[in-house]
Amino acid sequence: MQEVQTTYYKTPIGIAKIVGDKNGIQSVSVLDDYSVAEELLHQSVPYCLQECVVQLEEYFKGKRASFGLTVNPKGTDFQKKVWKSLLQIPYGKTRSYLEQSKALGDVKAIRAVASANGKNPLWIIIPCHRVIGSDGSLTGYAGGIWRKKWLLNHENPAKQQSLF
Repeated sequence: MQEVQTTYYKTPIGIAKIVGDKNGIQSVSVLDDYSVAEELLHQSVPYCLQECVVQLEEYFKGKRASFGLTVNPKGTDFQKKVWKSLLQIPYGKTRSYLEQSKALGDVKAIRAVASANGKNPLWIIIPCHRVIGSDGSLTGYAGGIWRKKWLLNHENPAKQQSLF
């Protein structure tokens, strides 16, 4: 059995916990407990997780719009189908839960789709932050609405502030 590895990476919006093995990245989550993670930040990064750290760093520096990682998330077939559909939302764009349900072929599955989005184990890599309410509201986000807003602004910054 392959040994699962863990590393931590400091992002502008929290400490990312990255878990995976040679078969791919299983999860990327954000921690709110900085005191626990700070001491873990200085450990060496396991080889199987190094590319994930590099690509996340590029993303946060604005040099990467999509990820080219081998992923191996744990979930049901339905959840994996929903997570795969999230990868079709372009960088800097959003889609409503209703639009996502329609894209998956079942407008009535909106609650199940929203639930699967909420269980997405690959923070940022599978961009569930790009899904918003039909009215444009920043509804539900496991990492906190403030992080969702930050990520959307990061991906689509205002080109110029209005003077008036």
